[in-house]
Amino acid sequence: MHIALWIAAGLLAAAALASGVVKLALPKEKLGGRAGGEWVGESSDTFVKTLGVVEILAAAGLILPAAFDIVPVLVPVTAVGWILLMIGAMITHLRYAGGYKFAVANAGYILLAGFIAWGRFVLEPFA
Repeated sequence: MHIALWIAAGLLAAAALASGVVKLALPKEKLGGRAGGEWVGESSDTFVKTLGVVEILAAAGLILPAAFDIVPVLVPVTAVGWILLMIGAMITHLRYAGGYKFAVANAGYILLAGFIAWGRFVLEPFA
């Protein structure tokens, strides 16, 4: 189970990192023109960039505390934070035509983060 939880955390961290980097690297107009990016038109540039930073911090929070054995309880705490973030993302995506595809992806991230939170809080907490 320990290895499965590490794999899940790695996959979720990779997704969070990729999403965060895209939000930081692409101009708001280009991000808004991509599939699933319709919400950007109603958001400030500062909000989009801040969201990118939050996603990069989530990626770090899923891996680094356990990897360096410094407050490893932050791994499941980060997973819970990711669940809350993805609930907001689902609500946002469902406001737009075709957004259900992205909401399904968000649901997958919620399941993965729930597995990490449950696994690290209950099944295999870090000692």
